[in-house]
Amino acid sequence: MKFLTKLPYEWQIGLRYTRAGRRSGRNSFISFISLISMAGIGLGVAALIIVLSVMNGFQKEVRDRMLSVVSHIEISDAGGVMTEWQTTAREALLNQHVKAAAPYVDGQALIINDNMRGVVVRGISPEQEPSVSDVVSKIKRGSLSSLQPGEFNVVIGKDLAQALDVNLGDKITLAVPQGQMTPAGFAPRLKPFTVTGIFEAGHYEYDVGVVFIELSDAEKLFRLNGPTGVRLRVDDLLQAPQIAQQLSTTLSGALMLRDWSQQNRNYFSAVKTEKRMMFIILTLIIAVAAFNLVSTLVMTVRDKQADIAILRTLGSSPNSIMKIFMLQGSMVGTLGTLLGVGFGVLIALNIPQIVSFIEHLFGVQFLDKGVYFITSVPSDLHWDDVAYIGGMAFLFALLSTIYPSWRAARVKPAEALRYE
Repeated sequence: MKFLTKLPYEWQIGLRYTRAGRRSGRNSFISFISLISMAGIGLGVAALIIVLSVMNGFQKEVRDRMLSVVSHIEISDAGGVMTEWQTTAREALLNQHVKAAAPYVDGQALIINDNMRGVVVRGISPEQEPSVSDVVSKIKRGSLSSLQPGEFNVVIGKDLAQALDVNLGDKITLAVPQGQMTPAGFAPRLKPFTVTGIFEAGHYEYDVGVVFIELSDAEKLFRLNGPTGVRLRVDDLLQAPQIAQQLSTTLSGALMLRDWSQQNRNYFSAVKTEKRMMFIILTLIIAVAAFNLVSTLVMTVRDKQADIAILRTLGSSPNSIMKIFMLQGSMVGTLGTLLGVGFGVLIALNIPQIVSFIEHLFGVQFLDKGVYFITSVPSDLHWDDVAYIGGMAFLFALLSTIYPSWRAARVKPAEALRYE
C-alpha cells in the first residue's frame, strides 16, 4: 500500500473513510451501510444490463425471423405496376450498400377451402428470391424450386397448413378481387393451386398469413403486366432506413420505398416503448441505492466532525474537506458500478446456459414449446448499453455526494471540538 502515501492527503483520507476505520459499533454500522449502498448500486446496474440484454435478444430473434420472409427494403411503383423493374434494380445496385435485388408481386386473396382465410399472396422468382430473403432455409417440406411458371403451385406456412388441414399435393383455391361482372353480379376470380411446399418462419403472422407463388403466375392471377416492385438486400440491415433514404434521392421514377422497420412499425414501436419504460423502472433501483449513499455520507460527516475540525485547524480549506467526502462517495459508487457491470455482463453473456441449467435443476420450462416459437431465453449484449448504464450509475453516485460534502465543508472547528 506504499502507493497510497504518494496520493494527495484528500485521497488518502477519503479512501480510509471508505473502509471501516476503528472497529467501534458506530463505524462498523456506517461501513455496513456503505456496503449496502455499494451492493444496491451493483444490483441495479446488473439488473438493468441483464434485462436490456434479454429484451434486445428477443427483439433480434423476432427481427431475424421476420427478415427470413420480408426483405430489407421494398421498392414499389406509385402506379401499382413496375414495368421497368430491371432499370430500377440496376440503379439500386449502384449503391455500394445494396447487395441484391429481385422482383416481386404483392396482392391479397381469399383461400376458399373447407375453411376460408385471407392471405397475402407474394409472387417471387425462385431463382432470385434466395438472394434477398432466407425463405429457402425456412422450407420444412417440399421446395421453393417447385414454383415453376404455368404450374400454379403454392408454398404456404405451417400454421396456415394446419388451419386449412392441407398437406403437400393438396389443392387450395385462391379468390382475388380482380374478377368480372356477370349477369348475376360481380364474380371474383378463382384459381386452384397445388401445395408443393410448407415453410416455418417462426413468426405466426407470416406462417398463417403469407403464401408464395411463382412470379408470372402471380401476374396472371392479378392481371398485371409486370411485377409490383423490387426487393433489396443490404449489407447492414440496421442501416436499412438510412440506405432507403439515400436511394430515394438517386432512383428515377415515381417510386415508394419502405424498409423492414416500416413494414412492422407497430411491433417495433411497442418494443421500443417497453424497453424505455423498463429502463426507467430499473433505474429507480440505482436511484434508491444513491439515496442510501446520501444517508451514509451524512452519518459519516456527523461521526467525523472532530476529524474535520482538526483538519480545518491544521489549514485544510473547505474545498479540501468537500473533496474528501466526495471521493469517499465516488469510491463507493465506482466499486458498486464496476461490480454491477462485471456481474451483469457475465450473466448476460451466459443467460441461455443459466436458464437451461435452472430448467433442468427444477424441472420447469420457462418458454413452453407448445406456446412459444422461441424455446430458449435469448440475450444480445450491447456494449453501448453497458457504457451508458455504467456512466449513469456513476453520475448518480457523484451527485449523491454533493450535499453531504457541502455540509462537511460548513462544519465550524470551534463548535465541533467544544465537547471533545
